[in-house]
This record gives sequence, structure tokens and C-alpha cells, in this order.
Amino acid sequence: MPVRSLNSAVLTWPDREVVLKAFQTWIRKYEHNPDIIRIGYYGSYARGDWGVGSDLDVLVLVEYSRVRLYERSRAFDLTELPVPADIIIYTLSEWDSMARAGQLFWRKVSAEIIWTFSKTVSPERKSSG
Repeated sequence: MPVRSLNSAVLTWPDREVVLKAFQTWIRKYEHNPDIIRIGYYGSYARGDWGVGSDLDVLVLVEYSRVRLYERSRAFDLTELPVPADIIIYTLSEWDSMARAGQLFWRKVSAEIIWTFSKTVSPERKSSG
């Protein structure tokens, strides 16, 4: 998290490399989950325009989920990351549906996402993006 110097009003923020290294460590906690297909990040850290106050935007694709979209993030602990983080978890079917519909969110994220973890998926289950 950000740190304020005791004798200065300057707020420091972790470097991109520190954030991404912590993200790789975080991924190792979840990469053995059989339902997870891909994990990546998008937004300012992916574009390279991060700065003080930037959060890490995380996207996880899972094979399937019985949990509602807005409740899925509860299964992931982001508190170990050095900056605030937002996470969205989509099923492969949801992600593919967004791609087929050409949804603006899907187009924006697909253009900038950096997939840092991917499992091999059978050809009939491959995701767009």
C-alpha cells in the first residue's frame, strides 16, 4: 500500500515491477484451481500509464461457476497485493458471449489485457480474446 514519509507530504507508490512481481506470487496461490483457465491484468498497469493511486485491475476466466458474478470475487484474497485491486471473474461462456456480442467492455479489456497465466483449453472450449 502507499506509504507517507514521516517528515514529508510526499506519497510514494510501489513501482510497476513490484506490483507485477507481487501479482505473480498471488497467481501461484490460485493457479492450481482446476476451474481457473486464465488470469490477467488490464487497465493502467497493462497500458503502462499507472501512477500514484492506481489500482490493479484483475480478470480471471473460469470454466464454470455456480456463484453469481458479483459474488465470485469473495473467493480471492487481494489483500497481499501492494496496491488496491479490483477483480472480475467471468466464466468462459460469459466471456465468449461478450465477445460474440462485441460488447464495449470486452473490446476495451481484450485490447489491453496481459494474460499472465493460461491453461491449455481444448479447441471446442477456447475463449476469444
